[in-house]
Amino acid sequence: MVQHRRGDRRTLLSGRVLLSVGTAAAAVAGLTAVALGVGDSDAPQDEPSAPPAVARADCAKQGKVPGSGSTAQQNAMKRWIKEYERSCPGVRIAYNPLGSGAGVNQFMRDYTTFGGTDGALKPDDVDRSREACPGGRAIDLPMVGGPIAVGYNLTGVDDLVLDAPALARIFDSRIRQWDDPAIQKLNPGVSLPSLPIRPVHRSDDSGTTQNFNAYLAGAAPAQWPYPVEKSWQGRGGSSANGSDGVVSEVTSTSGAIGYFELSFASARRIDTVRIDTGASHPVEASTTTASAGIAAADVVGKGKDLTLKFDYSTSAEGAYPIVLVTYEIVCDRGNDKELLPALKSFLAYTASEEGQKILPEIHYAPLPENVAAQVREVVAALS
Repeated sequence: MVQHRRGDRRTLLSGRVLLSVGTAAAAVAGLTAVALGVGDSDAPQDEPSAPPAVARADCAKQGKVPGSGSTAQQNAMKRWIKEYERSCPGVRIAYNPLGSGAGVNQFMRDYTTFGGTDGALKPDDVDRSREACPGGRAIDLPMVGGPIAVGYNLTGVDDLVLDAPALARIFDSRIRQWDDPAIQKLNPGVSLPSLPIRPVHRSDDSGTTQNFNAYLAGAAPAQWPYPVEKSWQGRGGSSANGSDGVVSEVTSTSGAIGYFELSFASARRIDTVRIDTGASHPVEASTTTASAGIAAADVVGKGKDLTLKFDYSTSAEGAYPIVLVTYEIVCDRGNDKELLPALKSFLAYTASEEGQKILPEIHYAPLPENVAAQVREVVAALS
């Protein structure tokens, strides 16, 4: 196999096509197998009536930048790419939503210029990245957030309140009936049916599951003594592949409850749980309350890494505690010099006020400004 460095990534992006992990190596050897990424037209997407999202002075002149990873951010990436390329027609960005694990692997193997992951890199990943980032290392840049909604299918109940201990016991099959006293106590005056609870979780490894596991472990450690992994950890219940699969199970099964990004609940008009956090009022899942939840996080990354640590037990007013942040993985140093201007220009836009303010329109939560400002500072210093 022909060896290649980060500079050779531009050869893997042709006609807005980004290769999967399994086919990229074959492509380097001269074989052809492709998977389309987000944004699959070389023609600029002109919208003359709309103001430019990026000032011309902030555009790179040219470049084809490949990325892949988290499916949670794919709709945000699609919108960002559309707006950026309309303003900066000399640049092409391709994003292939293969999942967080694949995004990390493709980045580590030098197949992409940036990756997207719903969980920050582990120490082993950082060590691996030193080969992919000559003279540097991979860092995590939080870019887009959102609430993980807990949706349910319960006829006659359109307002349901649960807390972390109750959720942990429900998803661990230790609360089995909807009229259980623990649920009734959280919902005084609500007529709960004597119906079996049917919890649904993801069958595939996912960042959404990892973040939901993290919330249960952080907010209800006595009830959820499991490790925080991308694979499901609780007992019992049924499983489905992807958020689409969980949504299908919940909407088709009376008494079902599951977790997925808010955009899925909004699109399918699924009732969602309000969370009793100890604040004066239970908190509903929304882009506004998720942003407040993200604002309670601390930056714990070292150097230019901006990994966030969430306070899952927060009782701050209006702060939704079950949140997910997708990170863009980039090299702090050792980036391809030809692609670096386009990479920095695009990421500067996504972290900008203009890039962040469109997120609520598509059910994502903008970064708190103090975090977004740090991201912009780091992006400007990439080399």
